[in-house]
Amino acid sequence: MAGTIDYGNLMHRAMRGLIQEVLEGVQQSGLPGAHHFFITFDTNHPEATLADWLKQRYPNEMTVVMQHWYDNLEVTDEGFAITLNFGDAPESLYVPYDAIQTFVDPSVEFGLRFEKHDSDDDDEGEEEDAIEDKRSDADVVSLDSFRKH
Repeated sequence: MAGTIDYGNLMHRAMRGLIQEVLEGVQQSGLPGAHHFFITFDTNHPEATLADWLKQRYPNEMTVVMQHWYDNLEVTDEGFAITLNFGDAPESLYVPYDAIQTFVDPSVEFGLRFEKHDSDDDDEGEEEDAIEDKRSDADVVSLDSFRKH
């Protein structure tokens, strides 16, 4: 057994598992009620797949909205594939869970934020903050910007 418990890595895996479980439910039954997702991911992740024009437009990160129209949602243990509409142009994407930076469901004021810190080992030094409501610390996503007024 190692000298310390790596809580950051354990949280990382648990929160990515939560996203997988939510997306599996949507794959099986669709989005329930007013639920919808804002998912920001690293477009430079080596396993992320997106059209060249999207990669050029979003060279570092991209936020996609899963709400009114989506198609071909396929959820795996490593990530998810989906077809989304970009100005009447359907495009397929593949997003590995490790590429996700934020996952927000503004309909219930829930979100997750994954922060990476520079380190020699990619698995060490990663910290995640669960955003459960608007009383969160200043360094997490403000859900007020997604709120309907």
